[in-house]
Parts: sequence; C-alpha cells; structure tokens
Amino acid sequence: MDFTAQPKPATALCGVVSADGKIAYPPGVKEITDKITTDEMIKRLKMVVKTFMDMDQDSEDEKQQYLPLALHLASEFFLRNPNKDVRLLVACCLADIFRIYAPEAPYTSHDKLKDIFLFITRQLKGLEDTKSPQFNRYFYLLENLAWVKSYNICFELEDCNEIFIQLFRTLFSVINNSHNKKVQMHMLDLMSSIIMEGDGVTQELLDSILINLIPAHKNLNKQSFDLAKVLLKRTVQTIEACIANFFNQVLVLGRSSVSDLSEHVFDLIQELFAIDPHLLLSVMPQLEFKLKSNDGEERLAVVRLLAKLFGSKDSDLATQNRPLWQCFLGRFNDIHVPVRLESVKFASHCLMNHPDLAKDLTEYLKVRSHDPEEAIRHDVIVTIITAAKRDLALVNDQLLGFVRERTLDKRWRVRKEAMMGLAQLYKKYCLHGEAGKEAAEKVSWIKDKLLHIYYQNSIDDKLLVEKIFAQYLVPHNLETEERMKCLYYLYASLDPNAVKALNEMWKCQNMLRSHVRELLDLHKQPTSEANCSAMFGKLMTIAKNLPDPGKAQDFVKKFNQVLGDDEKLRSQLELLISPTCSCKQADVCVVSKLYFIFVL
Repeated sequence: MDFTAQPKPATALCGVVSADGKIAYPPGVKEITDKITTDEMIKRLKMVVKTFMDMDQDSEDEKQQYLPLALHLASEFFLRNPNKDVRLLVACCLADIFRIYAPEAPYTSHDKLKDIFLFITRQLKGLEDTKSPQFNRYFYLLENLAWVKSYNICFELEDCNEIFIQLFRTLFSVINNSHNKKVQMHMLDLMSSIIMEGDGVTQELLDSILINLIPAHKNLNKQSFDLAKVLLKRTVQTIEACIANFFNQVLVLGRSSVSDLSEHVFDLIQELFAIDPHLLLSVMPQLEFKLKSNDGEERLAVVRLLAKLFGSKDSDLATQNRPLWQCFLGRFNDIHVPVRLESVKFASHCLMNHPDLAKDLTEYLKVRSHDPEEAIRHDVIVTIITAAKRDLALVNDQLLGFVRERTLDKRWRVRKEAMMGLAQLYKKYCLHGEAGKEAAEKVSWIKDKLLHIYYQNSIDDKLLVEKIFAQYLVPHNLETEERMKCLYYLYASLDPNAVKALNEMWKCQNMLRSHVRELLDLHKQPTSEANCSAMFGKLMTIAKNLPDPGKAQDFVKKFNQVLGDDEKLRSQLELLISPTCSCKQADVCVVSKLYFIFVL
C-alpha cells in the first residue's frame, strides 16, 4: 500500500454527510481537510480523539451526530496519510468508534472493514518503542482493541485470516523486554479472543504462533517465545485440534508442503510438550507410528525426541502413555546401530530423573551390555556409572553387575571404562563415605574385583590396576598418616585372591625398580660392547612392562639416549626408585611414570 499517495480534494473527502451537507465536528474543532497543515490537522484530531474517548455506547444522540465524522475518518485520505502521528490519532478514533457503535460497526463494506483493520494493525507497530513520546497513545489503542474485542468483527469477512495473520505477526514482532505485564496481557486478550471465538485456526495463523517456539527465533526474542507460550496455554482446548491436524499432515501423511515449519516438527513437539502436554494429546499416537518407520534415520529422529520427552525431570509421559513407552523401549533392540546407541544414552537421564522407571530399563540395558557394537557396550557402562555417581540408590545391584562383567570385555576401551567407573564409585562411597555405611557396603566388592584383574595377561590391564590403586584405592595425594590408614583398611578387608594380586603387583613394581636401578648403574660404567649389550637387554625387559611393547622399545631407546646425556634426570630417577624416597609420587607405579616421560 502506497502511503505517499496524494490526498484527494477536500470535496471528495466528506463520505456520508449530514442533511445540510456538512460533517459535524466536536465543539471547537474546525473542518479537517487536506487544505490545512499537518500540525493543524494533528491539533484538530487530538480534540476529536478526546471527544470519542469520552463517549460511551449510551450516547445515542452523539452517535448519530458523529456518524458522518466516523465514516469520514475511515476515508483513504486518513488511512493512507504519510504522517505517522496523524495515522495514530485516526487509529485511536477508529478504535473508539468500534467501541461506541458496538456490536454493529458503522462501516458496512467488507472491503472498507478490511482496509481499516489492516490500517489499525500497522499502527500497532508503534508499541515497539516504549520510550517514544507517543507510546501511551499506542498503548491506549491496544488496550481499547483488546477490551472491546474489536477484531472479532472481522469474522464476517471472507479473507479475515489475512488480517489476523498480520495482527499476530505484528504483536509477536514488537513485544520486547521493555514492555510491562499489561502490554502482554492486552496482546494475549486480543489474540486469544480470535482463537477461541473463531471457527478455527488456519495453518498460516498457527504458523505465526509456532514459529516463535523454534530455537533460532526463541533465542532472538525470548519475549515473543513467552507470549506464544502463554497464548498456547490459555487456548489449549481450542488450538489442540489444529495442532494435531498439522502434525498429522506432516508426520503421518508426509505432506511437508502444508507449512514452512514442517522441517521443525520435532523441535516444535518438544517445546509444546514443555508448555503443556495437553497440546499434544492427539499427536503422541502419531509418534508411536513413526517409531515403527522403515527408515532408520526417521526412527532415530523420533527416538531423540522421545528421549527428551520421557527423560525430562517433570515428565510423567511414561506413566500416562504406557503403549508409547513400551514402543520406545523396543528401540533398545533396533536393528539400526545409531538408534540403539541413542536409546542407551537416554537411559542415564531417565535413571537420574525417573528412578521409578529403572525396573523397565534394567532388562534392556542388560541386553545392550552384550551388544556386538563396542560403542554401545561402552555407553551402557557410562550410563550406569553416571547415574551411580549422582546417587547410588538410582542403580540396583543388577545394573552394577553389568559393569562388573564388562571389566572382562574383549575390547580395551570397554574394560577401561568399566574399571575406571567402578574405581570412582569405590572412592566416592567407600573412602569418602558420601552416602553412609549402607552405600559403602553395596560397593565394597569393587576393590577385590579391580585387584583380581591384575591376573589378566594384558599389560594394559595390569598398568590400569596400578594406576587405580594409586589414585582411587590408596590415593597418593593423601597425607602420609591417612594413606597408611587407607592401606591398612584395604589390606585387612581384601579377599585372599585380591591380597595375592596386591602382593604380586608390589613384587612386579619392585622388580621393575630393580631393572631401572641396574640400568642407571650401567650408565655409570665406561662404555663398552658388553655394557651396551647389557643395557640393551635391560631396555627390552623394561619395554615388556609398558603398553604396546613394540612401540615402547623405540620410546625406551630414545629415553635411554636422553638419560645418558642428562645427569640431572638420572639423579631424579634414582630418587624416584629409592626405597627411602619421601615423595608421595614414589608410590605411583614407576612404569606409569616412565611411560608418561616416554610419550611426552
């Protein structure tokens, strides 16, 4: 619409006139035509605004008297006026006219009504600037429209949806953090009356609300998100059917063209569920349908969505919709690896937020703890340990048993995760006693199990046990007296096999110290062929006690070269392996120390 259009001559502005051919103006107000200056027009319009503002519906004589003026104010000259102050004053007059003449508007032409309401809607954009000198007048306009429900007149128009869409988009675009609660309240009243008293919500109008829930828009304008959220909660009984139809079109019938928001359906479902689950009463069965899709990627997307819905802290979806919950659990056994993996990841949040569902999850986690995929077995352990570290009561003995089994997994990454996880639980609940005696007894078996692993043939397992001993069973960073108490308690409470394993570990560590000590002694001797041969033998022996002996040989050789040239390093190493060393780190596995140096 061209706001710069030239106004028509004054004689053509009069619209409907009184019997004597003139428009009746309030006392003291001269004729308003295009012949006067803009400032003078604004001055006269302010007096007209005051007159209409003071009128009520019972002023029958005045209503009849000012009917020609009401029609005159709706002429193209005013609706297309280039001055924003003029347009604002005219909009305020029109809003009061709808209030005064309600329930019948003085404008009978549908085209004229459409032009008027589109014009008023455009003026509402002025609400955006709360510091504007005219803001109070924009607020009055909004308040008046909301109180009278003026836009409901548009239900009679065939193309009323165009007006409503423009109104909703305008209100959502102008709301900001400088507005008080009254502004939001009037916006809500205005929009909710259209939704609740109309014959239905079209898809385009629904989109104008839902677009504010999409993360990208939500982050840009939190106030528009809050406005949409409250609007949906207020109109849930009416709008739920429209929402269900939208998701049915996209999810079940695959008609993504019905809305520009089709690609965001899962984001929208998550947001709507958080606002009010009743908004999705008819949508949940559609998700069950999608869980059984033949498309693995589609099932994965639905599993990710439902994981958030079932796992959120205040959700009771699993108890309210058991068929959907059981269908979701079935995805733990999905043929598609990413779907199984996503299901396992969900279990951690579910155990922490909904411990009452642990029984349902246990059997599925048991199956997945033996999954052929290493990543899934690994994540089962992470899931259980994460929940147990949050609260040991969240994890039953059976779940901890799954972790225990995985300490003997064929894959090192899985074994390591299981061993480290159990070690962390032991330190938290046994050494620190964070959950009391009962919790300590529940995990007291961990120390024995971890030391038993020292019997395994893998050097990686042995070294990890040594690391766990120094960091979790008898932490090296404790004060000497506390470490001795910790060691005494541990040794006294181990089972016979664990005691043997611990003794073997110390024996191996002592033997390695001897090899290192002998290597240092060789460095003190003059260089000779026999000396080099003996040194090489010691290096190969030490390498066998390091991870990946093949690579370790190269590391050891390089380290030996540095050792030969650096007397200070040799002195430090002698101190480290000395039985009289007072350094706390002396009790940390020498092998681990050497490996650390080699790799760096």
